[in-house]
Amino acid sequence: MDRKDFIRKGLLGTSLFVSSSSKSDLYSNNIDELKPLDIVGFNHLPNTKSNIMENSVFHPANSRGDANHGWLQSKHTFSFANYYNPDRMHFGVLRVLNDDTVASGMGFGTHPHDNMEIISIPLEGDLEHKDSMGNTQVIKNGDIQVMSAGTGIYHSEFNRNKNNLVKFLQIWVFPNKRDVTPRYDQITLNTEDRQNRFQQILSPSSDDEGVWIHQDAWFHLGKFEKNKTTNYTFKKDGNGVYVFVLSGKLEVNGQLLNNRDGFGVWNAKSIEFKFNADSEVLLMEVPMNV
Repeated sequence: MDRKDFIRKGLLGTSLFVSSSSKSDLYSNNIDELKPLDIVGFNHLPNTKSNIMENSVFHPANSRGDANHGWLQSKHTFSFANYYNPDRMHFGVLRVLNDDTVASGMGFGTHPHDNMEIISIPLEGDLEHKDSMGNTQVIKNGDIQVMSAGTGIYHSEFNRNKNNLVKFLQIWVFPNKRDVTPRYDQITLNTEDRQNRFQQILSPSSDDEGVWIHQDAWFHLGKFEKNKTTNYTFKKDGNGVYVFVLSGKLEVNGQLLNNRDGFGVWNAKSIEFKFNADSEVLLMEVPMNV
């Protein structure tokens, strides 16, 4: 390993945060540390004893990893940093699903990533972004942010509000191409377009709705009224769908889900939704193998 690789590997996975008292004071921690994977594929425990369906996995909200750093509270659906569960490493190429709450005036200081597609979905508050590509942006509810880390980027995220929390989903997806040119994109969506339907927010194509990434993945957000029903048809054979409940109560192929529950399905062509309460849902279709 040459010196450049040694430094990069030593830095990768180290995150810094900035205190509210001084933006120049940086403190190191390991909240972004990822353990390497030998094989990308089916790494989860299927519901082999489930009466619902065997080609599925259910992750109750209270089974997630829990990290409280004071300034940051994070729930990890998959293994991340100090939360390690060998049966919860990823769902296909979906590697990270973090449910983050950042205290006012606090944030993630400059830290590196490479060869990962990173998606941020703000739920509440204003999150300020800066990166080594020269981007300085603020994202808020209704926005979708994406970064293709590719050959390597540095970035920071900061709660610019002095009295309000920032809540957002941090999602990482393995790319289907390595060492691409890093890129940043951000869009604002019309949230009315997801009322009682799934609004596409991400795809593999720059000509399609939403942002795009280097992977055959499609993400959708939907807000549904109580007693509504709908189906979702998979976009590509061999893909799986991971459903994450932002709020409400619903059934997916008969599996009851509540706030912040996750449910993955594969080896299927479509899935059925029944909403038992007003609900908001994130749906992530991703390849199950690379």
